[in-house]
Amino acid sequence: MDVIIAPDSFKGSLSSMEAAEAIEKGMKRAHEGLTLTKIPIADGGEGTVDALIAILGGRKIEEVVEDPLGRNIQASFGWVPSKKIAVIETAAASGLPLLAKDELNPYEASTYGTGQLLKRALDFGPEQVIIGLGGSATVDAGVGFLQALGVTFLDEKGYEIRGNGKALGQISSIDVSNLDKRLASIQIQIASDVTNPLLGRNGAVAVFGPQKGVTNIEEFEKMMEQYASVVVKTIGEDMRSREGSGAAGGFGFSLQSFLKVEMKRGLSLIADLGNLENKIKESSLVITGEGKIDVQSLFGKVPVGIAKVAQSHQVPCVAFSGCVEGESALFEKEGLSAVYPIANRPMTLEQSMKQGAYLLEEAAYRFTKSIFLLK
Repeated sequence: MDVIIAPDSFKGSLSSMEAAEAIEKGMKRAHEGLTLTKIPIADGGEGTVDALIAILGGRKIEEVVEDPLGRNIQASFGWVPSKKIAVIETAAASGLPLLAKDELNPYEASTYGTGQLLKRALDFGPEQVIIGLGGSATVDAGVGFLQALGVTFLDEKGYEIRGNGKALGQISSIDVSNLDKRLASIQIQIASDVTNPLLGRNGAVAVFGPQKGVTNIEEFEKMMEQYASVVVKTIGEDMRSREGSGAAGGFGFSLQSFLKVEMKRGLSLIADLGNLENKIKESSLVITGEGKIDVQSLFGKVPVGIAKVAQSHQVPCVAFSGCVEGESALFEKEGLSAVYPIANRPMTLEQSMKQGAYLLEEAAYRFTKSIFLLK
């Protein structure tokens, strides 16, 4: 039996590769005759670097950069020398997990560290750069990122402004003459499952601002509007309504405005690079999963995306999850033949996350044993 193992990360517990390895270990214990292929998956957020370097054969490069509040931290990007691909996660330097809840500050938080990671990655001579936008702690529309790459933001008196959320309401002009010239000759792909526009009730501030600490939506929206109008004036093109411009606190807007980028759904990008569909088509079974599977999973999350591909080729697909909420029939319609919670006894979320690898391995073992008992 040929089995594809293609999970997302179990956030806070296991990376997508660690999850795939746990599933593989459990299935091998249950039946040694299986042919198992691991393809770790991510959607552009945390785990994107791990997934892509595992699929493409790369490594992590550690750098000292600024976190969202300007403190020095160790962060990494992915480098695939054989293909000259660099992979940047916004979450690595500018992500929500880097801040405690009482540290959330959308006025001060900046994507500067993500720009530092890209600047260092450019020193390796990439021909392609992939930037994952998920999991940011910022609502600075990427001005910090651009500043790290040479763009200057000026107030009405001509003084340079630090690139952060607060700057959005102060920027009067933008000087792009010193933007890193190396960016012009590189293919840049943006991995994001967010399709929201920059402004309005479905925009960056209204939808994603509160989780990053925005309390005055109206005030922050006006700041974002002011920044956007200056950008449109600067480049002579309006990207405010472009799909994905609201991603990562407006980061998608600035990327599309100042760089030549291709926006792609994170799952699709990684699936294409991993040749996932062809591998699924030739398999007998697909195993996927993530930390929580619920009704929200029906809207573009990894397990359902994987299941739909499997369903199109009449290949059964099952998922493991730390928590399952929702009617089984809903998941079955989307191609998930079954969804299995991995907990083996009553336990807290914290306990489950600490034992994630063990629980997932045991669940995979039990599942595989049950398959062959029925044969």
